[in-house]
Amino acid sequence: MSMLLIRGSFRVNGGAKPDGDTLPFIPEDPGDWKLVGGRAPIVPKADGRAGVRLEGVDTLETHYSNGSYGPERHQPLKFAHRAADELLTWLGFTHIERHADETVTTTPDSVPGFILTRGADAYGRCIALVGRGFPPGCSGYEIRVGEDLLRKTVNHHLLAVGLAYPTFYSGLPSDLRGVLKAAALQARGAVPPKGLWAEDVTVEGVKVTDMCAITADAGAVILPKLFRRLKDYLDYDPGNQSLAWFPAFLAGAGDKFRILPGDDEVTGMHHLIEITDGQTLRMTHPCEQIVFDDK
Repeated sequence: MSMLLIRGSFRVNGGAKPDGDTLPFIPEDPGDWKLVGGRAPIVPKADGRAGVRLEGVDTLETHYSNGSYGPERHQPLKFAHRAADELLTWLGFTHIERHADETVTTTPDSVPGFILTRGADAYGRCIALVGRGFPPGCSGYEIRVGEDLLRKTVNHHLLAVGLAYPTFYSGLPSDLRGVLKAAALQARGAVPPKGLWAEDVTVEGVKVTDMCAITADAGAVILPKLFRRLKDYLDYDPGNQSLAWFPAFLAGAGDKFRILPGDDEVTGMHHLIEITDGQTLRMTHPCEQIVFDDK
């Protein structure tokens, strides 16, 4: 498929809180942000930087809040921080210092790189494949992104080392999705499993008696999208930690998706979960079999 290429640099110093799948990017020509289409306009800061969200991957949350209710929370930080540090190291940062508030200081101050994007999401974040060094084409123009180029991105790298979950949306073509899926399956099938796959219990199931089950450092490692929905549910009524109404909560969220290899659209993640004994939650399909609607 064709994607818009933008050349620039990555810089997190100055108060950014990069995690394993989101970080700031500054185009050489900040006007290039106007070329990015999508669901919401990108509004850069004064220095030209704006947030980039990695296409096709999801890493454990280092600081998640839905912005409406409940405090900011995180998943087990061992793999959340490993993913964030792996992202920055791969891009070329040689020293990373993480502070208590999740802001990061790096050396050098910035590194050159490029993004390949289909557009912005509803939050004004640029959804992109991320590359390092010299770009494979002219900035501000669309180029063809094939399997070989995809394998040179940090998106592919994070899946290959087992520090990210494959999380797909409908705009990503099936051939590119297949390359990312293969990298994740190889990491999960390694002996021993690589990275977070050694502790993932998304399909196996986790006993949820309170918020600590998914947020403590020794808590369960689960798909971040499921974590975000579960965190929002538990924080909505802190006095009630029962999972009895969680399926209804998911139905109300209205996520639309397909379960591969089928083509039928399904609405509501309650179709993807199973609750046993009133407390044990599991997803009934592995994440690589799900394609969410990004419209």
